[in-house]
Amino acid sequence: MDVIIAAATGGVTDILRETADTFGWNWKLFLSQVISFCIVAFLLRRFAYKPILAVLEDRRRKIEEGQLNAEKIRKELAEAEKRYQEIVAKANADAQRMIDEARESSAHVAERKQQEAIAAAEQILAKAKEAAALEHERQMQTLKRELGRLVVDTTAKVTGKVLTPEDQKRLQEEAARQVA
Repeated sequence: MDVIIAAATGGVTDILRETADTFGWNWKLFLSQVISFCIVAFLLRRFAYKPILAVLEDRRRKIEEGQLNAEKIRKELAEAEKRYQEIVAKANADAQRMIDEARESSAHVAERKQQEAIAAAEQILAKAKEAAALEHERQMQTLKRELGRLVVDTTAKVTGKVLTPEDQKRLQEEAARQVA
């Protein structure tokens, strides 16, 4: 039986050796690669994974703190909203009271202000009429001068002669009288 086991063991060893030779397996090279892998894994764990995990843990902690702060802020906001509603209700009541008082006192003031406004409006209307009359007169003077100049120019062109200053003045005055 030992012979069978030894033969079987020897056969397995031979099969393993043939398979290793077929695939080009070298135990020395394999051992050096395992050692290199272990060194790289150790370095990555020490200098890359631990800092990354620390950063992730720090972020997780900050997120939790942020969520707690957000909940705290929501509660404070709800309380502030409640206080706001109370203040608005009180302010509305005070405003209504003031409006009622103002309505009572505004009746006298409104009458007096209405009289003052009517007087001011009449003054403004009188000033506007006066300004309009002055503007009309100024425009008429400008129109008369321009019309006189056009009559003189037209007459000079139609007659074909140069008009004397006396002729020009006479024609301008005559045109102004006709416009007026």
